Amino acid sequence: MSEPTIVYRFKNGLYINLTNRCPNLCAFCIKTKWHMQFDGHNLDLAGKDPSVQEVLALLDKELSAGPAVEEVVFCGYGEPTMRLDAVLEIGHALKAAQAAGKYPAFSVRLNTNGLGNLINKRDIVPDLKTAVDKVYVSLNAQNEELWRKIVRPAPGYENGFPAVLEFIKSCAGAGFVRVAASCVENTGADPAAVAALARSCGAEFHGREYLDEQ
Repeated sequence: MSEPTIVYRFKNGLYINLTNRCPNLCAFCIKTKWHMQFDGHNLDLAGKDPSVQEVLALLDKELSAGPAVEEVVFCGYGEPTMRLDAVLEIGHALKAAQAAGKYPAFSVRLNTNGLGNLINKRDIVPDLKTAVDKVYVSLNAQNEELWRKIVRPAPGYENGFPAVLEFIKSCAGAGFVRVAASCVENTGADPAAVAALARSCGAEFHGREYLDEQ
């Protein structure tokens, strides 16, 4: 197997594969069926998360060489807020570099399952606001029973659905450039109902294609 990819380009973004750890094992997640591969990249970190310095060096190489990107995204086959300190340090470094005119303009986005407050046992939204511009939350269900069935949370997170909703509401009120809650199609959830729930929490709705057949 090839060496793990830590920073990779996809469409108009530059993605950070920060960890493979996640408190959910979503029924729609393709990391197992795709053998931890994505778009030709091996995202299997084999239990060894990259250091902040390693991530920043790889980001600098890509951002300096070009082409320019619209977004830098915390998104791999794991939950970035499992490494909140790394997210914050990297986000702060990127913002400082942009303020100094080192790179062309881009936004910083966090893709998350919305359990970051439970994972870190505190409200992380104020800290996130200093480090990222956009937050995309994988909501995926319109009620708690269905959420448990679809995202299959680990022990200790079974009652996490209300925490996800509160996280979305908190982000929506914090002044991020964009807050979106998503639902993957063809999983048993009702996208229209999830969209209504997302909007009731103050977020935009983002429909996601089910990737298993691709």
